[in-house]
Amino acid sequence: MRNGIIVLDDAGRVTDLLDPASPDFTAPADAPERIDGILIPGFINAHCHLELSHLQGKSATGKTLLPFLVDVVTLREVPQAEIEATIREQDRRMWEAGIQAVGDICNKPDTAAVKRESPISYYSFVEMFDFLQEDRAQASYDMYLPAYDAQPEPKSAVPHAPYTVSNALYAKINALNRGHESVSIHNQETVAEDELFLTGRGDFREFFAGFGANLEQFTAPGTPSIYHAMQHMVPRQRTLFVHNTLTTPEAILAATTWGENGVYWVTCPNANLYIENRLPRYAHFLNAGAKVCIGTDSLTSNWQLSVLEELKTINRYQSYVPFTTLLQWATLNGAEALQFDQELGSLESGKRPGLLALEGLAGSDPDSFRFTPDCRIRRLI
Repeated sequence: MRNGIIVLDDAGRVTDLLDPASPDFTAPADAPERIDGILIPGFINAHCHLELSHLQGKSATGKTLLPFLVDVVTLREVPQAEIEATIREQDRRMWEAGIQAVGDICNKPDTAAVKRESPISYYSFVEMFDFLQEDRAQASYDMYLPAYDAQPEPKSAVPHAPYTVSNALYAKINALNRGHESVSIHNQETVAEDELFLTGRGDFREFFAGFGANLEQFTAPGTPSIYHAMQHMVPRQRTLFVHNTLTTPEAILAATTWGENGVYWVTCPNANLYIENRLPRYAHFLNAGAKVCIGTDSLTSNWQLSVLEELKTINRYQSYVPFTTLLQWATLNGAEALQFDQELGSLESGKRPGLLALEGLAGSDPDSFRFTPDCRIRRLI
């Protein structure tokens, strides 16, 4: 809407949208503030690990996924005061970066206090894993249950990834949830993941051995990992598949058909480049009409927690993705995935979605707009 006027009440709720080009247009009594650039709702960061913020810069780039995961597990224990300070600081920075809501992965209670105070809306995904060890399922569940109990609503228990969750632990996770939640799972980030599920072989065997685990009880199903996950997750729950760097058109179609209440594909491009130096092929998702969302992953695997920087990266490497599509990925799709779309994700009367000025774009209209390295956002509400 060129030269559109957005009217908000004192609480930041949209009360009217006025189009000067409409024959019914009546100018508001008070002259509106003029903004250069475009007005958009607050961003939705659909995948983040806020509790890992203290690990910024501690894992080198380009190590590939399995060495990176070893770093996450072995380097995360530092003084609690440091962990809490970095959580609070990154929550503040995400708000300033225009992020209105976050789908946050947590293994511990560390982020709970900040979430209760933050202006950001959080959906907490309490992640559990047992390295495919059926006999460890109960102990692992008991270890993560306090983190689940500590997190404020909305929240759900979720599996970390197909390669780290036994059948028994899937069952316990499903039993803890009530059935209407959004849930997430890391999906198809590395070649070794599908190799494990197709053949039972590959680099994961050595990875498990490093953590005192083995694959004696695991039988490779002979399918890519996402099909195994769908066999054990609940199709009526809104499901976020995260990363998807190796996901094929066939898998996108299968998951979309499987999901009864919506399937969303979260991409974290800067993290994908940081860890494995690869990106998903976004054309697969566009061709399927799939609902894609934007995430930042953690500061262990990123240089900042900024949805805008993720959009710039996609535009830099796969610039065929239309500008308006990228905006929907960063706003409404994420709000729907986290079930916040009644309030967030779009500029509609009655919503309180936050308001950002997006400045520094190339182009003169929505069909030609492009993100540039100099693009910036300014939070208005």
